[in-house]
Amino acid sequence: MAVDQLICVVDDDEPARKSLSFLLSTSGFWPASFESGPAFLDSKEFSQCRCVIADVRMPDMSGIELLRRAKTKRPDLCVVIITGHGDVPLAVEAMKAGAADFIEKPYDDERLLAAVNQALANTGSPEEHGRHDIVERYGRLSQREQEVMRSLVKGNPNKVIGHELGISARTVEIHRAHVMTKMQAKNLADLVRMSIAGGAALSGDS
Repeated sequence: MAVDQLICVVDDDEPARKSLSFLLSTSGFWPASFESGPAFLDSKEFSQCRCVIADVRMPDMSGIELLRRAKTKRPDLCVVIITGHGDVPLAVEAMKAGAADFIEKPYDDERLLAAVNQALANTGSPEEHGRHDIVERYGRLSQREQEVMRSLVKGNPNKVIGHELGISARTVEIHRAHVMTKMQAKNLADLVRMSIAGGAALSGDS
C-alpha cells in the first residue's frame, strides 16, 4: 500500500487503538499505532505518515503537545484530535495550534473517516479558504448570534454561554443553530476554523 496512505493512531488506550486501526485498515488506509506521543515522534513512521489521529488526554504527552512538536518538525502533517465532551476547550486550543479537525466522543465511523479524508485533501491554511466570505457571513449574524459564536469557539457549553449572556440554555441552543446555518458550518471544528481564518474581524475587538 502507498506510503501516502499511512495513518498513525496515538492513544494510550489499547482497545481504542485497535478499534481505530481496524477501521482504517478496512477503509483502504495503512494504519500504524502508538501508545504515546514520544513513541510516535521517535518512530520511522513519523516522517512517512500523512495524517495522525491523537487523543487529547494522554499521560506522557498530551495530544496538544504532540501536535505542537509534530508541527515544528513537519508543518505539512495533518493532525486530527479525538476529545471527550469536557475537553472541547482543549480541542479548540488544538485547532488554533494547527489541528486539521477535532472529533468529540462518542463518534461514528463515518465522521472520523470524513475528518481524515478532509484533512488529507485540505492542503491550504485557514487564511487561504475564503476569508472574505467568512467575514461577510459573520456580518449577517445578529449581535446576539455573534456573541454566542465567539463564546462557542472558546469551547464553552450552552449553559456557560447562557450564564455569560443572561439567557437560557434553550435560547443559546436556538442562537447556536442559527449561527451554524448562517455561517455554513458543518460542525464546531468547522466554526473554529472560520473564526481563526476571520481573525480580528470576528474577535469582537474590531
